[in-house]
Amino acid sequence: MTKIFEKYETLFCIFLVVVYIVVNSVCIQNFGNTSCVSAIVNTILSASLIAIMLMLKRTAYYGLKKVENARQYLYFIPLFIIVTVNLWNGFNINYSASEIIFHVLTMLNIGFIEEIIFRGFLFKMMAKNNVKSAVIVSAVTFGAGHIVNLINGADLIPTLIQICYATSIGYLFVVIFIKSKSLIPCIVTHSLVNSLSVFNIENTVSIYIAPVFLIVIPLAYAFYINKKITG
Repeated sequence: MTKIFEKYETLFCIFLVVVYIVVNSVCIQNFGNTSCVSAIVNTILSASLIAIMLMLKRTAYYGLKKVENARQYLYFIPLFIIVTVNLWNGFNINYSASEIIFHVLTMLNIGFIEEIIFRGFLFKMMAKNNVKSAVIVSAVTFGAGHIVNLINGADLIPTLIQICYATSIGYLFVVIFIKSKSLIPCIVTHSLVNSLSVFNIENTVSIYIAPVFLIVIPLAYAFYINKKITG
């Protein structure tokens, strides 16, 4: 199994990205993120990725392991600050309890799936040849991948802004993975940011100030990690 995977690893990574984008686009367009269908589909995708990693015996290799020394990462406090962005304007509850539950479940899975695909499979595959190129591709493809939101009905300017800060966050996450060998902090942060978006109140702060914060803080934190931590 492992030998076959390694032989076709590039094709497999491309296949994962395409399947994920297509499946989630179909779910969003037809059911939305607050439906049980989206929650179930993404749970199945998560379970499938876990099954693949177990079969390959590569769970730790792809980042499913704890961080040995969280103190040197400032206990990941900057990540907790990033998580709070969607709550800066308070809570906006416009959905039923079941819709909120399905949204949170969907987003928890999406955070896990995207980290495993972009920071796990894709980055690890490319890093075998050139780590710097792998970092750039992982961050940029993660950011650019959000352009699919246009197909799902999002407006142009907010989507372009999202691509910018998603690229910045993607760069931070891949730096954390390289240094700590763990994707757990990235998965938790990504999943919580996505999940709390259901409560977001859109105004000047959330549309313009928050994105600037989400560009500057990840880059500054990534710079700190690169400079202070040997990995």
